[in-house]
Amino acid sequence: MDSTTSDRSAGVLLGQACGDALGVPYEFRTPPGDDELAEMKGGGLGPYQPGEWSDDTQMALCIARVAAKGVDLTTDEALDKIADAFLDWGTHGASDIGNQTRAVLRAARQSEGPAGKRLRDAARAYASRNPQSAGNGALMRTSVVGLTSLDDRDATARGARAVAELTHGDPLAAESCVLWSEAVRVAVNSGELELLAGLDLLPEERRDQWRGWIEQATDADPRQFTPNGFTVTALQAAWASITSTPEPDLDPAEGSYPCLHLQHALHNAIRVGDDTDTVAAIAGGLAGARWGSSAVPWHWRRAVHGWPDDLTVRDLVSLGIVTALGGTTDAQQWPTGDRIESRDYDYTPRAAVRHPYDDSVWLGTVAASGHDADAVVSMCRLGVGQVPATGVDIRDHVEAWLIDSDDRDKNLNLDFVLADIAAATAGLRAEGRRVLLHCVAAQQRTPSAGIAYARRLGIPGHEAVAAIEQARQRHGPTGDCGTRPSRCRQRTRSGRELGRDPDLAPRCCTNVRADLKLCPLASPTHRRFTALFGRATSGAGANSPNAISSS
Repeated sequence: MDSTTSDRSAGVLLGQACGDALGVPYEFRTPPGDDELAEMKGGGLGPYQPGEWSDDTQMALCIARVAAKGVDLTTDEALDKIADAFLDWGTHGASDIGNQTRAVLRAARQSEGPAGKRLRDAARAYASRNPQSAGNGALMRTSVVGLTSLDDRDATARGARAVAELTHGDPLAAESCVLWSEAVRVAVNSGELELLAGLDLLPEERRDQWRGWIEQATDADPRQFTPNGFTVTALQAAWASITSTPEPDLDPAEGSYPCLHLQHALHNAIRVGDDTDTVAAIAGGLAGARWGSSAVPWHWRRAVHGWPDDLTVRDLVSLGIVTALGGTTDAQQWPTGDRIESRDYDYTPRAAVRHPYDDSVWLGTVAASGHDADAVVSMCRLGVGQVPATGVDIRDHVEAWLIDSDDRDKNLNLDFVLADIAAATAGLRAEGRRVLLHCVAAQQRTPSAGIAYARRLGIPGHEAVAAIEQARQRHGPTGDCGTRPSRCRQRTRSGRELGRDPDLAPRCCTNVRADLKLCPLASPTHRRFTALFGRATSGAGANSPNAISSS
């Protein structure tokens, strides 16, 4: 699985959880106005803590923890485990639960037999007594099913239907889950937002009606789809929130990035009103599949948490990726391994250096020493035993998705991520934290982040580059690119010449070349450098939290 697919897979549960937590305070209450932004301030029907997700994501996690084992969700064994998890959640975890789901769980507890059969029987009985029982409680949790068979749309549809039918016997509920799970699968694989693509997965006699509902919602004002407890209206509200939200242009100096579409769409979903957390959770799963976890701003990632076991962003990301990988990890055991290390890098502890424009910000490697940081921004893959760093609270260890590569396509939202790292650094500093910025070898991602932070402080671009390069040289490279010297290939120039002449940039490994797009130190005259660090800002954009300001 390539880095873009991994990013998008990681974004599904994370996007859902953020939409859920944003919508919690406004559920069945007055939603934010057109000029207001939703906040993760808690409360709601729980009541919930700030940043805590509700039943939408809680039930999704019941599914995800089974799906992450790599099992076929249509088997009796898998469905029994999900059903058991639902029943346990209803007894011990649910502080807010829909009326239909509560009734089905209650009835299932009073019968005997395998958990999956008991739930299905109870759901069918409820539907037979209540002809209009296609509530949104199955749709709200289905996005993660889109990760279970990325290369098999039919298997995805079967899984979505089977899981939906555990609690919702009305065919409309299962059909909405088939459509949404397929849309998630398509978005993860291709980056396309396409809901009509799954129509052929429905019974032929149902397709025209669903086509009409989807076309009615496409590019429409989402506020017309309320109340939205009905699964069709909930799907329309979420889809309209996504499709009616314009995709911003790329203009880093003005704080404008295409992936801000995710944030804007979720705010629009909450402005719909009524079942705000559910509509935003549904929309967030698909928007996260499109834009990836790297599009989720640091303050949302830092805030979200919830049942079970007070999980955090790292758990959501891990469950999404492992599910997409079919229950496995990559060759380095990421994301679930205890420590992530590569033979290509030297992990000898080396002293961090102070940021040239802020003595309370440190630049270092994954093994940085000699600093007094009590907050960390990590820009490389870490294991579960490495987060949080020693002496750092989990909320003060921010992990950014930044791939060390000269191929721009490896970083889905590069411009936004660098600006967001700068925003995270500034935000932690505003709280009085001393911040360590680090990647593996402090040769590319760390100096890029240091420059981005300097630019946010108003330092002119070339001045920031020169100052960070001096600091980086004081750090002392292990090899021209930060790799072990014995593993470098085609080494031509020393690290001291970085930033002076792009033609003399080191070429000792595949992730450091003269045309490097990620690190401005390797190619200071490259147009990406100008776009990221050298452009002057003016007007309202200069005050944007996502703008890299300059003189």
